[in-house]
Amino acid sequence: MAILERELVDSPWLELGDHCFRSRLIVGIEQYTSASLVGDILQASGTEVFITTVDPDRHRSSLLLSDLADYVPLDRYIWIGTTSFARSARSALRTAWILRDNYGIRIMKLDVRDESNRPDNWQTIECARELLAEGFEIMPFILPVPEDARVLEEMGCAALRLMASPVASGRGIVDPCGLQEIIARCRVPTIVEGGLGSAVHAAHAMELGASAVLVNTALVKAREPLLMAAAMRQAVDAGRLAYESGPMRADGPVD
Repeated sequence: MAILERELVDSPWLELGDHCFRSRLIVGIEQYTSASLVGDILQASGTEVFITTVDPDRHRSSLLLSDLADYVPLDRYIWIGTTSFARSARSALRTAWILRDNYGIRIMKLDVRDESNRPDNWQTIECARELLAEGFEIMPFILPVPEDARVLEEMGCAALRLMASPVASGRGIVDPCGLQEIIARCRVPTIVEGGLGSAVHAAHAMELGASAVLVNTALVKAREPLLMAAAMRQAVDAGRLAYESGPMRADGPVD
């Protein structure tokens, strides 16, 4: 049984070229100021992905790769870029070009957010179209609108990232039925993120059928970030196993 469990949670959920994504927990690191803590968080979470970015508009700073290299074995991770600081399609494109030209990164966690920090689906679609034409592998972050998800899927995006609730809100999944409908229809992997504030939120997303979850603020704001990282890791595994088990459905109130 233990072998069966590991096969279910460790099987690749996304393959891009030579890269196989097995860990279903992805951790954002843009908010950290301590390189040593980033190293500990990545280890505790069990993630295989290292996410890096730049801010071409210089509104925010992030840790230098030279500092991280002292605490993180960077060569052990799949490197992907993110445009999470971008507030326009043009800024997102500039970020992607800098990451490609300086680090050879072509797998992009594409974010184009408005001033309220919510995904701008229209600008995201326009930006994705250009990056896909240039040979990037794209994982766009969008509001869970079925029509927009279908457009991005048909354009050839590697995976779709669906917002559960406003970023950093900690509200969890506000519309599980709507989210599950998109997940069920998608033929590409789906990643749920935004507002996942606790381990139960991560498990819920996985039980809805998501391929993976991405967390960031939930770890940063926890009293013990490393414990929360470990909790998220186990919750993701539990949620995936529950989904694969075909759980029973509620049958109305008990008299």
